[in-house]
Amino acid sequence: MFSFCLRMRPACLFAAIAFLADSGFSSAVPPAEKSERHFLYVAVPGIRDDLRFGGHGVLVFDIDDGHKFVRRIKSAGVDEHGKPINVKGVCASASLKRLFVSTIQSLICFDLTTDAILWEKKYAGGCDRMAISPDGKIIYQPSFERDHWHVLDAATGDVIARVAPNPGAHNTNYGADGKEAYLAGLRSSELVVANTASHTVTRKVGPFGGAIRPFTVNGSQTLGFMCVNNLLGFEVGDLRTGKVLHRVEVRGFEKGNVTRHGIGLTPDEKEIWVCDAHNKRMHIFDATVMPPKQVASVELRDEPGWIAFSIDGRFAYPSTGDVIDVASRKIAAQLTDEKGAAVESEKLLEIDFAGNEPVRAGCQFGVGMKR
Repeated sequence: MFSFCLRMRPACLFAAIAFLADSGFSSAVPPAEKSERHFLYVAVPGIRDDLRFGGHGVLVFDIDDGHKFVRRIKSAGVDEHGKPINVKGVCASASLKRLFVSTIQSLICFDLTTDAILWEKKYAGGCDRMAISPDGKIIYQPSFERDHWHVLDAATGDVIARVAPNPGAHNTNYGADGKEAYLAGLRSSELVVANTASHTVTRKVGPFGGAIRPFTVNGSQTLGFMCVNNLLGFEVGDLRTGKVLHRVEVRGFEKGNVTRHGIGLTPDEKEIWVCDAHNKRMHIFDATVMPPKQVASVELRDEPGWIAFSIDGRFAYPSTGDVIDVASRKIAAQLTDEKGAAVESEKLLEIDFAGNEPVRAGCQFGVGMKR
């Protein structure tokens, strides 16, 4: 067969190659993308300071191998008695090869190529759930429910600015274009928008129907989707005009206690997923229409308080440790540690590697990726 191909004219040779490819034959050299490995990094304790759901450290799972446990990275973040402190957030920089984990007291920086802790720094007022710039160089680090955010050099952890909108600093998102950061606090019904060049407040969105809890934004930075207190559902705001556009309630389920929240956009922005702790469900909304339309629900093994997605949007990661196939809306796996115990955390994200080099980092928030 191959000697015959060598005697063929070029046109015939190309046709034969196409035939072989269609017949299932493959090159000995795999495509570049197949050399990449995809991992889920899960910081624990990620449900308050409860060590029952994974213990202490950063747990790594192989997304390509059914989300199997790979290893546990030793972490810092303990109190004066050596007890692990609540993890509050996680983010990563592929360009710097760094992983960042915040606790209520400090920010910890890891080397992604060695798993070593490079530094741990404390900031006035503590730490909460941070966000990193798209280029991986700047971190907006909220204090622990105080009045301010620290703006940090991600490489060193040094403070380069301070933003103080006084809302009870809590959750943070960075715009996809890197020009704005979105700051939400437990004592405010308004979302604060900061200019990331001047690190100053430029405008506010809202007021919404209650204090803002978890929230997400779309990739074009035109819409924000807010969980607010006492609402099983979410509200939609126009990030440019500051107006509240829609209030969307989950239908067909008992409201219960809704102080725990969680919301995320699929990366393609076709769906919004909303946590329902009381009913142990993820509620799914069609986001291609406004207001978004409720279309499905997925039952979970425990109470969800957070939702994130894989970079390609194939998997959904509620804080319960369930891994959901987004297309089928079925449970594809459940996270367990090296002892087979269930792992749960609100602080997780995907990081992709080529060899030992990180090439891509996901986000702890389910944010839209359409530009």
